[in-house]
Amino acid sequence: MPLILDGIRIRDQIQAELKPRVERLAREARPPGLAVILVGNNPASEIYVRNKVKACEALGIRSEKFTPSESISTDELLDLVRALNAREEIDGILIQLPLPPQVDTRRVLEAVDPEKDVDGFHPLNLGRLVSGRPGLRPCTPAGILELLRRYEIPVAGRHAVVVGRSDIVGKPVALLLMHAHATVTICHSRTSNLAEVCRRADLLVAAVGRRAMLTADYLKPGAVVVDVGINRISERSEAEAIFRGDPEKLAEFDRKGSLLVGDVHPLDVVRCASAYTPVPGGVGPLTIAMLMVNTVQAAEQRLGLCSVSG
Repeated sequence: MPLILDGIRIRDQIQAELKPRVERLAREARPPGLAVILVGNNPASEIYVRNKVKACEALGIRSEKFTPSESISTDELLDLVRALNAREEIDGILIQLPLPPQVDTRRVLEAVDPEKDVDGFHPLNLGRLVSGRPGLRPCTPAGILELLRRYEIPVAGRHAVVVGRSDIVGKPVALLLMHAHATVTICHSRTSNLAEVCRRADLLVAAVGRRAMLTADYLKPGAVVVDVGINRISERSEAEAIFRGDPEKLAEFDRKGSLLVGDVHPLDVVRCASAYTPVPGGVGPLTIAMLMVNTVQAAEQRLGLCSVSG
């Protein structure tokens, strides 16, 4: 049986390690402060933000949530970001994506103070990532590397294939893997012979956003598979097609009315991989955990209490 890379277990480890750092900040200065901006009423975004606020509460991080209306303009949102940049007790600013179509997302993200950019999206922090300098890292890619490290999955000298080239996951995880001395191939929608390229991977990172797209034909036997995809199935016929011969999963679908699947076929990955991240419960919990890490790190740096983090 392959090793299941349990993101919930690693999240709990990370949070346990963060607690004494938060306590020291509260004792010697003040608790870390995170501002979360949630525009409009996107149900999925509301769930994500609720989980982030809950994680702050569990650790003793002070959080503030701002909920401007769906009709907000770019300039109005920029004014809010600038006001948060100026507040000393705010160490991190998180802008929940996606933003409404009338808002210039790039301008808003670039307006965040790089030292408060706990999502790691600011060009300055991305430049630090490219050059291998210390800085706030994008949360999901950082979580992936942390998961591999804590499970002692070898990276140096391995061939890693990343499927997906987004600025949020694909590109930064490729850079982090290169800094960890992997040989990295980035694939995308125009990659020729995608299955053949993926089959060469000792470590496959799937971040393409297409449910169960990567089947056994894409997997090298014994590969380590990190599945970033979170795709919801709401049609029973689709559940039957993907979870063929798995009555437990189909019964779960009937109870819930939907199922979450990743970008890698859930039955094929169990058959082919030596280790893999489940969906749900793999990469997802680590994204919020690394957001908490970034918030604490930003507070330590801003308050001159960096010794705890090494």
